[in-house]
Amino acid sequence: MRVTRVLGTALLALGLAAGPAAADSSPSPSPSDDGKAPTRAGTSFRTATEIEQGQQATASGSTGDYLYWSFPADAGQRPTVKATVKLPGTHGTQTWQIDVYDGLRRRQSCQYGAATRTAAQGASSVELACVLRTVRAWSEPWANDPLPGTYYVRLTAVDLGSADLGLPVSTEVRVDSKDIGGAAAVDGSLAKPLVPGIAVKSQAGENGSKSAVLSSIEPDDGWSSGWWSDRWVWTAIGGLLAALAGIGGYALTRGSGRPSRVPPNA
Repeated sequence: MRVTRVLGTALLALGLAAGPAAADSSPSPSPSDDGKAPTRAGTSFRTATEIEQGQQATASGSTGDYLYWSFPADAGQRPTVKATVKLPGTHGTQTWQIDVYDGLRRRQSCQYGAATRTAAQGASSVELACVLRTVRAWSEPWANDPLPGTYYVRLTAVDLGSADLGLPVSTEVRVDSKDIGGAAAVDGSLAKPLVPGIAVKSQAGENGSKSAVLSSIEPDDGWSSGWWSDRWVWTAIGGLLAALAGIGGYALTRGSGRPSRVPPNA
């Protein structure tokens, strides 16, 4: 009975402890300090508009344009990119597509989701989604695994009739992530996140002039160190449970003392 109470108390304490662990143009404006989402999109990788995860960015454009946004993704996250394109009242059949690139501009495949969809003639909107693979803290140089750093979203129409070129459209883009945790942990980490130096944003100087500076986009709580994950917590829990199971097994099998069939003087 005492062993059972000890096991129950230990499991409760461990559960409470593990809970918290568990075509180029001028640069578009980046998210402002007041929390408002950007209302413009870039036209190239260099001018991609920076957005934070959880923000819903909007932009107006024309069919045939390439629209770019960038966002940070850290190790252990599984980003989901969603885009909605609101089409004009009169148009032909159009096919729209979102592509996601990592900090090295390698196109990342979607784990699932409709990254390419066709809007029928007269449809009012088209919705796209791309769920990326889980971002890894480290990978082999030859692999194409998603790594921590800046990610780029490109939205464009890939199949248009000549009559539909240049029609006005409005877009909405949002990025959210699911924290996978220790299930996706690997033994290793990058020296630095993949945030290319060519990713620039506009910064006003003291005299009112604007200059290009290195992008400072990163998660709100900073980049993770790469070595810590809740896998360490569950490993410790497993080790402690194994030790408690050994103690409990010994207590149950050792008996109450000297067997009665053994003579006192034996």
